[in-house]
Amino acid sequence: MQFFANLVLIVQLLSALAIIGLVLVQHGKGADMGASFGSGASGSLFGATGSANFLSRSTAVAATLFFGCTLGLAFLSNGRSSATTGADTALDRAPITAPAPAASGAAAIPGAVIAPAVTAPVAASAASH
Repeated sequence: MQFFANLVLIVQLLSALAIIGLVLVQHGKGADMGASFGSGASGSLFGATGSANFLSRSTAVAATLFFGCTLGLAFLSNGRSSATTGADTALDRAPITAPAPAASGAAAIPGAVIAPAVTAPVAASAASH
């Protein structure tokens, strides 16, 4: 099973590199106007319009292969993780209950120190000035 997963991963990586290369080789829609005025694209390997069809179809095949490998890897990793570890899924576990809210805002902060009220010394120092 591990060999099959590695094989699918290698095919996925190769198809991703093929997609990158094919997209970089293709020319945009604006390049067709330059080809009509003789910019040299009409003398290419596939012809003026033949390259667009060949490259776009090759990109579509590589993209289909990439998505198929992605789904295959997701399927393989899902089946392997629960079978080897024996762990239950997140849906099988009991929900985590939230603790009851604290009475005051300062008590809700962990490690907070509630300072005693110091109104008397402040009032005395204000009266002396």
